[in-house]
Amino acid sequence: MSTPESTPKTAMPAAGESAGQAAQRVAGRVADVGGIPVSRLLPSRQRRLVGAWCFLDHAGPAQFGPGEAGMQVGPHPHIGLQTFTWMIEGEVLHRDSLGNEQVIRPGQVNLMTAGAGIAHTEQSLADPPRLHAAQLWIALPPEQAAGAPGFEHYPELPRWVEQGVQCTLLAGSYGGRTAPARIYSPLVGVELLADGPATLDLSLDPAFEYAVAPLVGGVRVDGQDYGVGELAYLDTGHARLGVQVDGPARILLLGGVPETEEVFIWWNFVGRSKADIARAQRDWERGGAGRYGDIPVGPGPRLMPPPLPWPGV
Repeated sequence: MSTPESTPKTAMPAAGESAGQAAQRVAGRVADVGGIPVSRLLPSRQRRLVGAWCFLDHAGPAQFGPGEAGMQVGPHPHIGLQTFTWMIEGEVLHRDSLGNEQVIRPGQVNLMTAGAGIAHTEQSLADPPRLHAAQLWIALPPEQAAGAPGFEHYPELPRWVEQGVQCTLLAGSYGGRTAPARIYSPLVGVELLADGPATLDLSLDPAFEYAVAPLVGGVRVDGQDYGVGELAYLDTGHARLGVQVDGPARILLLGGVPETEEVFIWWNFVGRSKADIARAQRDWERGGAGRYGDIPVGPGPRLMPPPLPWPGV
């Protein structure tokens, strides 16, 4: 997925935070991606990263009318990250410069590793005429950031019922289970799906920072209510977390070891230096084939970035 935003972001751990403090409320903002309204929860002024998770768009739920095309994202590049798509409703066709074509359906994950460079497109399929998904980015560690690109599709994920709530392990390890997604940083992603009122006592890794983000319904964390378009951030030092829902709810739990080095985010690029991002952008502006491979065609025009914000880099 492409971001239309042109504000450079530098992600570093926040100074002066103490382990075990109360949850921080992070409010999302509305953006448009390929004709779909999304709630952008990460990065924000309040919170840039949660572990290596550096981007979270909650897309939809969107209902398309007769003749509407749905999400149509034209060719665009990525470096230094993994795009992680969790599909809830609808179907999206992924095409990339490695020649992969893959339809992602509800309950499945697409994981694209950009490494030194990849280009892709995303296109809603006409039937069913709905879209609901979470699009996340994972910042690659320096040793993988300049590596070979790749793509993997995961149709089956670990699922279980805990305290009356259906759990799906999206990434990392939790409760003795390990998700199949190939990741390169210590992190975790779990979806919690409740049919009605429920209380959960979650086990946490004290070395991780966490975010709790409702995608449907609401959730109570640390005695505070959070709704769709918000997330609750918890710093390191928590071994347990109690969450409550009053009705049907779908919640993401994300966590990871805090980053200790700067992470730069500009347009669709993630890098460890401004120079990395500047080179990637200029390569794309010059045509991109040498770096990004056989760039896929359509469904919309080739996307171009705004001017670099760092003169002389």
